[in-house]
Amino acid sequence: MKSLTKTDFEFPNQKEVYKGKVRDVYFIGDDYLVMIASDRISAFDHILPAGIPYKGQVLNQVATHFLKATEDIVPNWLIDVPDPNVAIGYRCEPIRIEMVIRGYLTGHAWREYKAGKRVLCGVEMPEGMNENDPFPKPIITPSTKAVEGHDEDISREELLKQGYATEEIYAQLEEYTHKLYQRGVEMAKERGLILVDTKYEFGMKDGKIMLMDEIHTPDSSRYFYLEGYEERQANKEPQRQLSKEFVRQWLIENNFQGLEGQKMPVIPEDFIQLITARYIELYEKITGGKFEKADTTNIEERIVENTVKSLSRL
Repeated sequence: MKSLTKTDFEFPNQKEVYKGKVRDVYFIGDDYLVMIASDRISAFDHILPAGIPYKGQVLNQVATHFLKATEDIVPNWLIDVPDPNVAIGYRCEPIRIEMVIRGYLTGHAWREYKAGKRVLCGVEMPEGMNENDPFPKPIITPSTKAVEGHDEDISREELLKQGYATEEIYAQLEEYTHKLYQRGVEMAKERGLILVDTKYEFGMKDGKIMLMDEIHTPDSSRYFYLEGYEERQANKEPQRQLSKEFVRQWLIENNFQGLEGQKMPVIPEDFIQLITARYIELYEKITGGKFEKADTTNIEERIVENTVKSLSRL
């Protein structure tokens, strides 16, 4: 199975390219962009040295599934999906904040809690909670969106003070975040899943807030299986989950958390295949559809042909 780990395209009217951890963004003229979901995978803000076949297709198709399902809540950047790994949309001016919303105490929040902290991004977390317990109500714990390097936790007060957004804009971001998360929770429940936590990115276009990037994918979200959740919590057992957390746990077990001096472990082939299977499982579970593996024989040629055809219609 071939994986797409790097791109180097030249599309008509292309002005610049941004290479992200997972997605590569090609800016077309002043108004449009082509977002290509690669098969790279990142954890602890580091790109793993192996590509994951079909991961980019899963991410792109899950994200576009949810963008279309939430466009009544907030306008988004998506215009067309001409290829399994490609989305074409409007170019926006990014708001450099990741709107992280958490319904449950897990992942980064749990690691902070376990270390004795009871305030995360200025938000108080109740005493007496166990890992994977639900919060009394979802909490928003924003982080700054770094152009390079690590994203940093930040409080509402501090991001307003530093000018990341006006109070009016940020209040709207909070409202959109809560509504998007609630829609995601409802859609997940219909599929026998719990949307545990997720993050959203927004930008401005023509003076209006627009939802950008991906939503509710396994790279940006964490899902638990609904069946057996209560029993596992009662017995203090780990939850069954569909997310990238198992990759993080594998790295932790192999002495890597992205800290200075730590060396990225070699990813064995059987673990790569397991990651692919997990991503496909999530796609089928969350969308209710069967995953159709795209032909990856000439993946670069396929992407160019499909993308150029779509751009010609803009």
